[in-house]
Amino acid sequence: MDMLTGDQIAEADLTDWRKLAQGLHARYAVDDFGAAARFVAALGDVGDEFGHHPQVSIGRGYVDLRLTSSDAIYRDDDGTEHVVEWVTQQDVDLARRITELASDQHLSPDPASVSVLELGLDTTDSAKIAPVWAALLTGYPNAQGLGSPSDEVRDALGRVPNLWFDDLADDNASGQRFHIEVYIAAEVAEERIAAVVAAGGTVVDDSDYPALTVIADQDGNRGVLCVAAKPTSTD
Repeated sequence: MDMLTGDQIAEADLTDWRKLAQGLHARYAVDDFGAAARFVAALGDVGDEFGHHPQVSIGRGYVDLRLTSSDAIYRDDDGTEHVVEWVTQQDVDLARRITELASDQHLSPDPASVSVLELGLDTTDSAKIAPVWAALLTGYPNAQGLGSPSDEVRDALGRVPNLWFDDLADDNASGQRFHIEVYIAAEVAEERIAAVVAAGGTVVDDSDYPALTVIADQDGNRGVLCVAAKPTSTD
């Protein structure tokens, strides 16, 4: 299936879900492990119906879900098709069904609390260094370019954050090369930035706010706060 644009995902009006990085994310509050297990078991049945399943993580008082398609089609400016990991219509359809299931089980969604962490590295030659990082982070050479038309490193087993590469014009440039990207729900962006500033951090660049906000700590180390468009009904 074709990958969906950010606007298409927002217009799908998935109130329980937030589009962060490559996937749709949801968190549901549960009373205990038994409730979580029953929910996950029901998710298995629903996923079987769709022929598609979410990634699931259970913690104390919550169940986290991630939906993405590993065979989404991306077309570049030349019309060349690439198979990528991204959100497709099947993810949207399954997300709606999961929302209904959670409601039937009287589970409360907590979309404002979902978050994703990724790593970024500035380089002049990602093709050269990516194999090193693929081996270090995952142990598998095919992690380079997995689900991406770029050299981005992604662990198929989901053990470590994704590592993507940004172009660096000057090979001798000094300063920070690594940075982190924190993906959060749009409704908590202002609160998160305020907390950073209150803790002594600085907003370095908010020209692309709310999509991207570059922040720095007192030593000048930078990070990026990333926010995707929220469902239209929550505006």
